[in-house]
Amino acid sequence: MVLVDKRILGGGMAMLVVGLVLLLLINSTVPVGQAGMTEEEIIDFLIKEQENKDMNTLASILTGVGFLLVLISFGARRKSKGSPKKEEKKPTT
Repeated sequence: MVLVDKRILGGGMAMLVVGLVLLLLINSTVPVGQAGMTEEEIIDFLIKEQENKDMNTLASILTGVGFLLVLISFGARRKSKGSPKKEEKKPTT
C-alpha cells in the first residue's frame, strides 16, 4: 500500500493536464511571418511572437508545478487523529 495524499495528487494531476493542454494549444498557433511585410506588420508580428513565447513559458511553469505536486503527494503523510505523537527520549548519562 502506497501512502498518497489524494488531494495533493488530484490538484497536481489537474495542473499537469491543464498545463499540457495549454502547451499543445499555444504551440499549434505559432505566428508566421511573410516576406515583404510592412513596418507595422513586422511590429505586430514581433508582438504576437513575444506573447506566444510568454504564454508558452507560463504554461510550462504550470505543468512543472503540477508535476512537482504529483511527486510531493507520494511522500506526504497525513496526521492521523488517533495516533500518539512521537516524542524524543533524551539519553540519561
